[in-house]
Amino acid sequence: MTSLFHDYFETITDLLGRIESEEAERLAAASDSVADVICRDGLIYTFGCGHSHLPSLDTFYRAGGLACVSPMLDDDLMLHNGAAKSSRMEKMPGIAPELFRRYRPTPKDLLVVISASGKNAAPVEMCGCAKKAGVKLVTISSSAYKGHGAKLLELGDIAIDCKVPYGDAAIDVGEAKMGGLSTYASLFILNAILIEGAQKAFDRGIVPPVYASGNVEGGTQRNVALEERYFGRVKNL
Repeated sequence: MTSLFHDYFETITDLLGRIESEEAERLAAASDSVADVICRDGLIYTFGCGHSHLPSLDTFYRAGGLACVSPMLDDDLMLHNGAAKSSRMEKMPGIAPELFRRYRPTPKDLLVVISASGKNAAPVEMCGCAKKAGVKLVTISSSAYKGHGAKLLELGDIAIDCKVPYGDAAIDVGEAKMGGLSTYASLFILNAILIEGAQKAFDRGIVPPVYASGNVEGGTQRNVALEERYFGRVKNL
């Protein structure tokens, strides 16, 4: 590999290693909360704006994913419906409460809010909505933004530091930096707590609702049964 291939690879793997070791206690606590939700047949809501919504999509309706995951999606906060617009709108107050009202998480559920910078109006207000409604809250954000308006690590019942650098990108290319890290970090954290939480639920005697690949024998039948179970509860299903 060329130098920058290797540098980016090493940067990503070092970051994930730091998260695994330094955030172990908080990862375990979050996975306990996931297990609790599975055992009481609740939903795990996930929310992020811009690129921070990608982990929500990665854990939704896919092979190996929990069927009780419900991403809180809004076209105006995602990239496909105007990326520049979405960047402005996540800074606008008043959007998150309406989105929370549409999805209606309850104290039976869990909400995971993802934002590397942890300071824009939509994710911050979403945390406030969870607190007001008595919904347990896991936040994923970076401590590198402390002193730059970050709030999410102060708001979560369980706050997990994704440890990405200020500005996200990590590799010097000329006078610029490239190679964002926040998607890798948040994907690892979210998938890790869901997987561990599912195992903990299983250890308690509850079979976690996990989708199979629709391209393996029996996969479609398994998934249809889960779809029927969660239609009307998981809004984007």
